[in-house]
Amino acid sequence: MISQRAKNTSPSPTLAITAKARAMKAQGIDVLSFGAGEPDFDTPSYVKEAAISAIQSGFTKYTPTAGIDDLRQAICDKLLEDNGLSYRTNEVLVSVGAKHSLYNAILTLCDPGDEVIIPSPYWVTYPEQVKLADGKPVIIETTDATGFKITPQMLESAVTAQSKLLVFNSPSNPTGATYTPEEVEAIAGVCESKGLWVISDEIYEKLVYDGNRHVSIASFGSMRGQTVVINGLSKSHAMTGWRIGYAAAPAEVIAAMGRIQDQSTSNINSITQKAGVAALKGPQETIDEMVVEFDRRRRYITHRLNDMKGVRCLSPGGAFYVFPNVSALYGAEAAGKAVAGSDDLTEYLLAESKVAAVPGSGFGADAYIRLSYATSMESIEKGMDRIGQALAKL
Repeated sequence: MISQRAKNTSPSPTLAITAKARAMKAQGIDVLSFGAGEPDFDTPSYVKEAAISAIQSGFTKYTPTAGIDDLRQAICDKLLEDNGLSYRTNEVLVSVGAKHSLYNAILTLCDPGDEVIIPSPYWVTYPEQVKLADGKPVIIETTDATGFKITPQMLESAVTAQSKLLVFNSPSNPTGATYTPEEVEAIAGVCESKGLWVISDEIYEKLVYDGNRHVSIASFGSMRGQTVVINGLSKSHAMTGWRIGYAAAPAEVIAAMGRIQDQSTSNINSITQKAGVAALKGPQETIDEMVVEFDRRRRYITHRLNDMKGVRCLSPGGAFYVFPNVSALYGAEAAGKAVAGSDDLTEYLLAESKVAAVPGSGFGADAYIRLSYATSMESIEKGMDRIGQALAKL
C-alpha cells in the first residue's frame, strides 16, 4: 500500500528528539533540550505589527504563487545590499520555509540517476530530498580534524559524468563550519570548470563570529548563472513558525520551481508575506543583539564540552550548533550495555541526565552529537553540568 519512495524516506532525527523531549516535559519531567534548530528569541515587534495590520486590512486572500511583488523586491534589495547579487523579481520565488525552497530546487534540477554531491556532516534533509527526486546522494566525508570543510581537490575527486549539482552550506548545520571567501572562491572555480550547479543554503549567513564574513558562492565568476541561492527569515529574524524561505536563481530555473510550487502549495501565507516585507525593510539591530548573545553561549558551551573527558569540540564559526566528537566514549558501558555510537550515547544522556541532544548518525557522522545553543544560558549551564556528571559515570 505504501509507496517505495515513502518507505525509503527517513524521519528527521532533529524533529524526533525535539518531539520526545516535549513529550517528557508534558509528563512533568525536567528535560533540557538542545535539539531544536530555532532561536529562542521572539520575533521582532515591528514584524508582528505588520502581520496584525495585514489581518486587520483584510490581506487574507490568495497571492501569486511566487510571492507578492513587494516581498520579492525586498528580497532583491537584500541580496544586492548584503551579498552583491543583482536579481530581478522574476528570479525570486518565496516558499514555505527554506526547506521547501530546497525541495523545489532539487526537484527542478535533479533527474532520476543524477548525482548530487553533499559534504558531510550534512543537514539531515539534503540526502532525503535528493532520494525523493530519485537522484543519488554522493557524500564527501569531512571531520573535525579538517574543520568540517571540503577542499577543491576533494570536490574534483567526487565529480563523475553523472554529477549534476553540489549542495553547499556555509555556515553549516550541524557543525557551524564557515568557509572563508577564499575557500568559497576555490570551490566555485571547480564548479565552474566542471559545469556543476550549486544549491547554496545560506540560511545562517547572519550568524557568524570571530570576524568571519559570509560570501555567497553565487558572487564568483559565472556562478550566478549556475547557482540557486536559498535563504529565509527563520534564523535571522526568529521567524521559524512563520515559514518563509526564498530562492534566487536564473529566471528559467525560478519559473520551473514556480510550476512545481503551483501544484503543491501555491503561495505561502499572505499575512506572513507582509511580515516578511517588514522584516527585510525594517531595523536590523535585533540580529546584532542575537549574534552577541549566541557568541557568548558559543564560547561557554565549547569550553565546557572541551573540559569533559572523552569529548573534543571545535569552536564553530557560525550558526548556533556545536558538534563535539564523542567517539572516545564509545565502548564504555552505560546502563548495563556498551555505548556503540551516537544513538546509544544520546539515549543514555536523555535517560540519565534528562538532556536531549541529537545523534550525529542522522547527519552522516556517527562520531559526533549535535547540541544547539539556541537556548538560555541558564539551560546551557545546567545542561553542561548534567552531561558532565552523566559522562563521568561511563
